[in-house]
Amino acid sequence: MAKRSFFKAANAVFGKIGGRASEEVITQIIRTKCMPILLYGLEACPLRKSDINSLNFVVNRFFMKLFRTSNIDIVNYCRAEFNFELPGTVIEQRTIVNLEINIVHVTIFIVNCCV
Repeated sequence: MAKRSFFKAANAVFGKIGGRASEEVITQIIRTKCMPILLYGLEACPLRKSDINSLNFVVNRFFMKLFRTSNIDIVNYCRAEFNFELPGTVIEQRTIVNLEINIVHVTIFIVNCCV
């Protein structure tokens, strides 16, 4: 469902500004408006490697469409140039942050209970 919603939103962006805006503007709009649709709540869910690969594929397909290429090396280069992280990387970073926050809360709870 999230992938379908991402594609729907990304295609709406392409339909409205596709040929008139620079790649930088389009990637920024996709990053701020469409990526949250794809990533919503996923750091709370246990994801298999195949799930992560599927989400990463969605972003790679977007870049293939934007830069009119099927070469993954070009896609990876463009993603790096525009500092556009794959969903797998974003989810991993969010999960680590959530775990660190939970550890702090548990530590505070234990300290308060033992005092």
